[in-house]
Amino acid sequence: MADTTIKDPERTGAREIVANTDAEYAPATQAVQQYAYSESRKIGVTGAVFLILNKMIGTGIFSTPSGIFAATGSVGVSIILWLVGGILTFCGMSVFLEFGLAIPLSGGEKNYLERVYRHPRYLATCVLASQMILLGFSSGNSLAFGRYVLAASGSTKGDGWEARGIGIACITFAVTLHSTLPKWGLRLVNILGIFKVVILLFIVFSGFAALAGHLRVPPPGNFKNAFAIETTANYGGQGAYGYATALLNIIYSYKGWENANYVVGELRNPRKTLAIAAPIAIGGVTILYILANVAYFAAISKDDLATSEVLVAGLFFRNVFGDNAAAKSLPAFVALSNLGNVLAVSFAHARLNQEFGKEALLPFSLFWASIKPFNAPAAALFLHWLVTVIVLVAPPAGPAYNFIINLYTYPGAWINAFVAAGLLYLQWKKSEKWSSPWHTFFPITIVYFLANVFLALVPFIPPTGAWDAEGYPYYVFPVVGVGVLLLGGVYWACWSKIWPAIGGYKVVATRVVETDGAEVVRYQKIKIR
Repeated sequence: MADTTIKDPERTGAREIVANTDAEYAPATQAVQQYAYSESRKIGVTGAVFLILNKMIGTGIFSTPSGIFAATGSVGVSIILWLVGGILTFCGMSVFLEFGLAIPLSGGEKNYLERVYRHPRYLATCVLASQMILLGFSSGNSLAFGRYVLAASGSTKGDGWEARGIGIACITFAVTLHSTLPKWGLRLVNILGIFKVVILLFIVFSGFAALAGHLRVPPPGNFKNAFAIETTANYGGQGAYGYATALLNIIYSYKGWENANYVVGELRNPRKTLAIAAPIAIGGVTILYILANVAYFAAISKDDLATSEVLVAGLFFRNVFGDNAAAKSLPAFVALSNLGNVLAVSFAHARLNQEFGKEALLPFSLFWASIKPFNAPAAALFLHWLVTVIVLVAPPAGPAYNFIINLYTYPGAWINAFVAAGLLYLQWKKSEKWSSPWHTFFPITIVYFLANVFLALVPFIPPTGAWDAEGYPYYVFPVVGVGVLLLGGVYWACWSKIWPAIGGYKVVATRVVETDGAEVVRYQKIKIR
């Protein structure tokens, strides 16, 4: 069976991706689809920056710092851990830039895994598809949007049906906008990205004012002996496990830095745009995250920070501007932040769903890969909408729902570990003839690999205290996450072996990307003799 071949477009005039072909098969063309986007539709540096930034900045920076401090018991250590999270994110960015600039196609990890793990063919892609389709939903931020819309109106109904209904309206709006008016969808992403930066800058400068004594409460004095590790009933005392879980939550708060890699095929001058946009977005978010934490510590006492059940930013606004300003403004700010996240995630993840359709990996692949009728992946967006809505309405409130939402991030650690290991292999194995305009130093790749191994294994470590504090045993969460990845292997066996044997044929795809960026996919129904 022939391997995938990628011809250099600068030498041959086109990049040809050859699907499975074998002498035992008699191919017959079933359909042809073409994908071409005008220059006005393509995404420039600014759009790519905000596509990354909107996914990175969701609800986390407005709430996560409370848990980080409670786990460490130290102001200085907490801030250092946020810096470490930014450094690890830059390591991941470097790994993905090396792959993304060498393989400038939409799909992100799909292309990188296929380049390294070529046998059995498409096994790695099916594993990724299982994660991205089943767990790549926008349910968490859609529900958060509903919660904060209700909070802004004075309601406290939590994640009841009112909040879920608003969440469904949120994801429906995002998907409909991207499907029918793709230019306006990206414009709104940019607008909300600017809004997020302005809000975080407002928090940062308000923090400077708090350091100067402009507070509605007594100054907390948290920066006196900042690196002292204090232990009380409410914070500190968790030791190494507390540090590990704190870093885990911080790295998850940086999640989304890889978003532009999913849409490289729609970037204007993709290699240059990705190489500029990714460092700007990640560097900007890292600086804002660290300074926002400094602002929180400048205005909130340690006891309040560790024990509050509301948003950290809510306490900050209350202490600096008073109860009225915090109650009215913050929920609206966070709701708009959540909307920006949903728009960015749905835009990028739909492109990855579409890539699976282009490879004929999904049932009814022609439908999922289609860009009709508005030259946008409406069908792939619908698939993202469908999974998001199911997760929004199916589980009960409380721990069961939180459990499912947390699954959104965990399996990605395994995928990223395999991506990093793949780059180590390509860099080490000279016979692979690997080259890219961007080079990641070997130690950086190792650090990123080890960081993801850490993220993948820590959830299996028994926590201190009750093993079922969230309503389910601690090990269920990582076991289910790994199980979803293994389900991709089961699907691969069915798709590549069992179903063709039963039906007597299989559908394969041949993809050609011309020098002008237009892509043609030919689907062939191949009958097994």
